Amino acid sequence: MAKELSAESIAAATGRTWDEWVAYFDSQGAESMSHQELVSLSSGAGVPPWWRQMIAVKYEQHIGRRVPGQGNGGTFNVSASKTWSGSLDDALARWTKVMDPRTEVSGVEIARGPDVSATEKWRYWRAGLADGTRVVVNISAKSPDKSVISVQHENLESEDAAQHWRGFWKSVLSDI
Repeated sequence: MAKELSAESIAAATGRTWDEWVAYFDSQGAESMSHQELVSLSSGAGVPPWWRQMIAVKYEQHIGRRVPGQGNGGTFNVSASKTWSGSLDDALARWTKVMDPRTEVSGVEIARGPDVSATEKWRYWRAGLADGTRVVVNISAKSPDKSVISVQHENLESEDAAQHWRGFWKSVLSDI
């Protein structure tokens, strides 16, 4: 699952220790607040936006509202990536060569797409699966002669599903 934020990194980035954050949130009645309200609580403290989100998520985990890897809506997302030699278009061609013949992935039918698009700096491949999940592939340049394919699988229902799909996408990437 997602890497745990260390107490040291929280203190360095926010100016407060994790224990201070917990005491602050508790004193504000944060246990009954929404995720966005938690984020807003930290905004007045001069905390950078990314860290506001992370502190809110960590607090939600602390009070048992969500587990690591679980999104605000209760679902899970997983990702896997691979770097190799070649341009953005080469990487997209490798990906589509493996994926275009498929009508399903790991036993789940591809219900929408795939849709392929491009910008100057990115290549995208997106598909919706019959189980309501979505696969988003972002291809970016790591250097002039290397590209990174990042697969994100969204809206998974459980930690077990997240573990299954992480392994599945790593396997697909290793075959490319």
